[in-house]
Amino acid sequence: MGVLVTLTVPAAPAEAAGGGGASLRSHAARTTPNASHAPRALIAIPKAFAAAPFVLNIACARGPCACYRVVVIGLSHWSFRIARIAKIDVKVHFTFALILALGAWQWGRVHGLRGAAFGVLLMTLLFVCVTLHELGHSLVARSFQLPADEIVLYPFGGAAQVDGDAPKPIQEALVAIAGPAVNVMIAAILLLITSAKLEWMRLTTGEHLTRAALARPSTTTLLVWLLSANLMMALFNMIPAFPMDGGRVLRSVLAHRVGAVAATRVAAGLGQALSLGIGIWALTADNYGLTATALVMFLGATGEQRAPARRSALASLRVGEVFNRNAITLVPGDPVARVIDHLLTSYQPDFAVIEGGELVGVVTRKRVLDALAKSTRAQEVAEIMDRQVPRIDARTSLEEVQERMQRESIPVVAVFEDEQGGRYLGLVSQDDLAEARLVAGYVQRQTEAGIRGE
Repeated sequence: MGVLVTLTVPAAPAEAAGGGGASLRSHAARTTPNASHAPRALIAIPKAFAAAPFVLNIACARGPCACYRVVVIGLSHWSFRIARIAKIDVKVHFTFALILALGAWQWGRVHGLRGAAFGVLLMTLLFVCVTLHELGHSLVARSFQLPADEIVLYPFGGAAQVDGDAPKPIQEALVAIAGPAVNVMIAAILLLITSAKLEWMRLTTGEHLTRAALARPSTTTLLVWLLSANLMMALFNMIPAFPMDGGRVLRSVLAHRVGAVAATRVAAGLGQALSLGIGIWALTADNYGLTATALVMFLGATGEQRAPARRSALASLRVGEVFNRNAITLVPGDPVARVIDHLLTSYQPDFAVIEGGELVGVVTRKRVLDALAKSTRAQEVAEIMDRQVPRIDARTSLEEVQERMQRESIPVVAVFEDEQGGRYLGLVSQDDLAEARLVAGYVQRQTEAGIRGE
């Protein structure tokens, strides 16, 4: 996942306003005033970029308990694919246009149409770097047989959908490090190109890199900002606290000594403390964008902190324990109007269709609504039911069922005594799993409180 931390464009150079001198507006720091040649200017770049856009990237596993993950997964339904790289879909959320418009406005208000085009190009290339960062996570995850088939770009950054957790701590660390490592490689390449260009400028025109120059649209400005962005992405992501990549590295290191649960609590606690500190500072500085980022970080750290206990509780439950034993069933010849009556008079959203004692399909609330939207004629259940229903053995753990339903976007599964041909028992939906998570989490908390003697 990526979060756009802050976005502030350099102030207009004084030359453009008709005066002498120039400065970069920054929330945190200013560059050294005498950065008149390439080495000193490049040293000052990370400070200057405190005023530029940079992104916090987090490999976003579709785990069951992290609330920020749920938000990202829900938002991904409003995305469309723009590319496919190594069998990984790269999608853009429809609100992504906002960040392009923001870049165009912030550069265009000073430099006109040329500045607006530069702002769009800068933001586009920045998110190309974000995509490469997420590809790093995804490709390394795949090397450990973890499904990773989608990257989604949002106005606040990017999210790599990696299903599940690496089985070994060292594998988790490698997956986490892969993203920042990509940014380091990009920064190294950009540093070579930028240094060569600055030296060429010095030899051919006698010009040097100045703060005023960095506030004007140019190839040099583009290179310097992208270089700074990648450095900041790499450094910020490696902070050893959840939900940053560094938090996963810290957990993998601590897991060898104190176990995964305790390691998660330490990394998550650091993440909560860090996000609170950032949030308080951002509020005092009236930086509402950074405040929102701190909130996302806090939610992510909190979700990670609660995840081990909930996973443990879900792993102890079987899907055969949560299906509705008093569910209403249908037959293929039932009119759709009857299904509507059931939807209005019961809390049941999904209905099994039974014929001759066998499950032949499922009718979901969505199927009914789609049917009503497409046709006004009287229809029967057989016309709208879904005949392809995933079968689940009743002995399967809820954790495993949940991971599969999230990974494959399955709304409902059919529970059987035996997956290969046993007796049909009932249906389990995403709502059923959500209720089971709440109950399991409550029971787990009560158990832990009893152990501690609270």
